[in-house]
Amino acid sequence: MQTFAAPAFPPAYRNRQRTALVTSADRSFRERLAHTLTGLRWKVHEAEGGAEAWAEAEATSLEAVIVDSWLPDLDLAEFITDFRSSFPNVDIVSADGTGHSDAPRSPYRQELLYAMRQSQDTDTAAWNTAPELAEPPSAPPAALVAPGLAKAGHCVSEVSRNGPPAAEEASPLELLPRRIESIESTERQPVSNRPPAVERLPELIGNAACMIEVSRRVRLVAPRLTPVLIEGPTGSGKEIVAEAVHRLSTRSRKPFVAINCAAIPESLLEAELFGHTRGAFTGAVQGRMGRIEAADGGTLFLDEIGEMPLALQSKLLRFVECGELQRVGDNETVKVDVRIIAATHRPLAEHAQAGAFRSDLYYRLAVFLIRTPALSEHAQDLSLLVAHFMQELGRQSPLKRVDENAMAKLAAHDWPGNVRELEHVLERGVILAGDSPVLTAAEIDFGRVMN
Repeated sequence: MQTFAAPAFPPAYRNRQRTALVTSADRSFRERLAHTLTGLRWKVHEAEGGAEAWAEAEATSLEAVIVDSWLPDLDLAEFITDFRSSFPNVDIVSADGTGHSDAPRSPYRQELLYAMRQSQDTDTAAWNTAPELAEPPSAPPAALVAPGLAKAGHCVSEVSRNGPPAAEEASPLELLPRRIESIESTERQPVSNRPPAVERLPELIGNAACMIEVSRRVRLVAPRLTPVLIEGPTGSGKEIVAEAVHRLSTRSRKPFVAINCAAIPESLLEAELFGHTRGAFTGAVQGRMGRIEAADGGTLFLDEIGEMPLALQSKLLRFVECGELQRVGDNETVKVDVRIIAATHRPLAEHAQAGAFRSDLYYRLAVFLIRTPALSEHAQDLSLLVAHFMQELGRQSPLKRVDENAMAKLAAHDWPGNVRELEHVLERGVILAGDSPVLTAAEIDFGRVMN
């Protein structure tokens, strides 16, 4: 097998400011890649879609473009063909690490591939191999800070898969050889021989097939305006899924407005959704914009839509059909542009058939279904979830580890409250552990958890 050494750039190349454009609807992917490239002395521009990338390319002199595996506004293959024709000197690299052979090969290609691998290692999401084809790392990644970049706060993450970690004084280019060979060999593989990509999103913790499917469906529907219905048991992360759809959509810079239809009294829910004018009802001392109008241009998340009263469902149906709403106490209509994502823990299709939920509203909301699994359905992800929540809790207090007996106790529980219950149990355990650095079985208390 041919091996690839680190690029030996002449001083003129090393000192030259080079510019890359990262094109993806996934903000976290853009940020991770931009962080790594900046540490390698690149100037990075970002674009959410193909049209924005085209405008950036016309306004900026670019050495390279890294483009995601899909674009929210343009066909990817057509975009690459037209972009290559208009900007023939720009190196084009796809987010899966594939370069385009008929495009010019930048002398910095190895740096681009290295930066992409680093970005992928910090989030085993959309561009790594499927979990059944890859062994989990035996240890968490260690942070290596390249000299000359530490003052700027740039940190390069290195997972020791191809040998022991580099010494701390290694420069970014000295870290390249261990990673480039495997990346370049992947680049040379025919697409049909590559393992299938995993599409797990960073906020959806777990490598079980059911969790991968949730992420896959989120990525499919996010760039569209299609209404989404999320079904799943209480505490399974339905709002996190809704936020992920919004984050990956073209509306990500606009508001994400959530309302729990079960948490607001029926008498106030209409005014909360649609807004009201001054004096519309007792206590309405001034007019107020509703949640729907507040989400204009963005996403409206209707949590526990199954709890919405039938009378209010009729008014919501009218809005869904024509995009117009009428504030309580007002005769004027207001045009609002929102994408609706609804969620419920109830079997809404059965409720619609039984007449407990309007079937016409159901069919307009359930254009695309996403189901969030109960924790018992992906129990193999328990250790990942525990590590995630302990890391989050460590931001507020000294980081603790969970010993084997505590993990065994957690694994034996049936988790009726799902992931939310796990989070609460661990938080309670951290409090009970006090100053101890270890969370033991004694601190694992499955008392009643308020959902």
